[in-house]
Amino acid sequence: MLDVRDLHLSFHSRAEDKEVLHGINLHMDAGERLGLVGESGSGKSVTALSIAGLLRRSTAELSGQILFEGRDLLQCPREELRKVQGREIGMIFQEPMTSLNPLMKVGHQIEEVLHIHTQLTPAERKALALEVMEKVGLPDPPVTYEKYPHQLSGGQRQRAMIAAAFIIDPKLLLADEPTTALDVTVQAQIIELLKRINQTRGIGILFISHDLHIVRKLCTRVAVMYKGNIVETGPTEEVFLHPQHDYTKRLIAAIPTREKRKRDNG
Repeated sequence: MLDVRDLHLSFHSRAEDKEVLHGINLHMDAGERLGLVGESGSGKSVTALSIAGLLRRSTAELSGQILFEGRDLLQCPREELRKVQGREIGMIFQEPMTSLNPLMKVGHQIEEVLHIHTQLTPAERKALALEVMEKVGLPDPPVTYEKYPHQLSGGQRQRAMIAAAFIIDPKLLLADEPTTALDVTVQAQIIELLKRINQTRGIGILFISHDLHIVRKLCTRVAVMYKGNIVETGPTEEVFLHPQHDYTKRLIAAIPTREKRKRDNG
């Protein structure tokens, strides 16, 4: 489904040109759950934004190939790329409050992609939005539909973002740190929701996180990023139990374990 080949990314500014991705190679099969892990600044988010086509071409220079079902997204005309965005590739961001429009009702935002990419009537769009809101576990969908983002909890806003991303059944969801701002209980609920969406609808998930504990729960395969490079990739359990790269070994050694927490707490 997705094949990223020798991807380089440089940002241009008046002061300097800075390369932040140095020849990324990444492969995903249809319906796969792939974790992209690494510390802050390793290049995870800009890799996802590159795949989604959400970087400004005026300030970002990309080279290489991003093949999505055989089409090179770096060579697509803008009009064709817009058809892929949202329709075939959905994106879930870290903080819904910066992504959701505070002046628009939640239900209208969830169904917005249907307005752009389908010929459904307003009544059909609303009916589908309510159905999806129920599937993601939003309480009392007809009431929540009429609310504004600030009237929802953090977990509910994230569920609304997930509903908006998968309502049109994309082939790939890019989830950029979607659980970072949530408490542990809500994190677990969101992970189970994403896993269920993947298993019932066959939507591939590229899950970006610095939290290896969460990645291990969700993803079947993992790719490790360090300073704009992918330094290791493989089945999740294999990478966790037998890491090869020194950076991966340090990451895994830093994961808090029950025994470590007991020692730290005295």
